[in-house]
Amino acid sequence: MSLTSRTGARRTTRRTAPLVVPAAILLALVPTPASAYPNPGTVSGSIMVHDPTMIRTSSGQYLLYATGGGISNRTSTNRIAFSGGADAFSSRPSWWRTYSSVPEAWAPDISFHGGKYLMYYSVSTFRSQNSAIGLATSATGRPGSWTDQGIVYTSRTSNDYNAIDPNLFVDDDGKWWLSFGSFWTGIKMIQINPATGKQLSSNTTRYSLASGPTNTGAVEAPYIVKRNGYYYLFASYDTCCAGVNSTYKVKVGRATSITGPYRDKNGVAMLNNGGTPVLESHGRYIGPGGQSIMKDGDGDLIVYHYYDGQANGTPKLGINSLNWGSGWPVAY
Repeated sequence: MSLTSRTGARRTTRRTAPLVVPAAILLALVPTPASAYPNPGTVSGSIMVHDPTMIRTSSGQYLLYATGGGISNRTSTNRIAFSGGADAFSSRPSWWRTYSSVPEAWAPDISFHGGKYLMYYSVSTFRSQNSAIGLATSATGRPGSWTDQGIVYTSRTSNDYNAIDPNLFVDDDGKWWLSFGSFWTGIKMIQINPATGKQLSSNTTRYSLASGPTNTGAVEAPYIVKRNGYYYLFASYDTCCAGVNSTYKVKVGRATSITGPYRDKNGVAMLNNGGTPVLESHGRYIGPGGQSIMKDGDGDLIVYHYYDGQANGTPKLGINSLNWGSGWPVAY
C-alpha cells in the first residue's frame, strides 16, 4: 500500500495438485537459531508489496495481488521469482472517489468459489473511517479480467469501526462470512449471501471478534482459517507503514464458533487484546504483517509484508510455511 493507508488499513484457495518445492526455499524457511521467528523464505524479482494475497490457479501459476493503484499484481510460476503485472482493474471504478481522492484500493483478498475468482478489497483514506469494502469477480483471476460488483459494506466517521481489510471465509456448512476492520473498536464480521457476495439480508448482525490495546486500538487485517476443528483468527497488531520504525506483528487466537469468542494459547480473549504471536520483528525483518494464509500443495503458507532494515525500510514480500502440530500455527 502507499504509506498513507493503514492506521485508521487475504482467502480460501482452490485445491490443486501437490507442489514440488525446490530445496532452496525449504532451506530458507528453517528458523535461525538466534531468533524465535523465521526469516522470510527466498523470493526474488518484483517483491515490493503491501498486504499481499495469493492464490494458485489450476494451471499452477501463482497470482498475487496487493495494496496500491487499481490493486497491483505479481505473478510467479514457482513461488520464488515474482514478476510485476498490470493492475487488477484496467480502469478504476468511479465510486472509489467517494472514499479516496487518489483513488486507489487496499488490502485485497482473493479466493475461488462457485467456478469463479472473487476479490474483496477496501477503499479509504489515511486515518479515516469514511471507507468501503468492494467486490470484484473474474473467470480467470488475471489482471484486466475483473468485473467490479460494487460496494459490499461501508463505514462513516460516526462509526466505531472501519470497513477495510476484508477477508472471506466459507465454512463447511456452506455459510459465507466476511471479517474486516482496522483500529477503533477492532475486528468485525458480517454474514455474506453466497448468491450475491454481499451481506445476507436475513442476518444484519455485525459481530465483534478482536480489539487492540485500549490506548491505540491498533489491530487490523483479519484472516480466518479452520484447522483441526477450530477457527483460527490471524490479525496484525501495532504500528504499520513506518518503515524501520514499524512495530507491526502477527498474532492468532482460536474459537469453536466462527463468531468467537477467540482466545489465545493462554486463554486470553482477543476482544481483550489477546493473541499468541506468530511473527514479530527480528534482525533486518521489521514489522511483519498485512498477512494472508494460503493452502498450497505442500501445506499452509503465511504471506505477508515486512520492512527491510538493510534497504532503508523498503516493504517486501515475506512467505513462510506454517506447522500446526502443536494445535497452534508456528511459522518456519
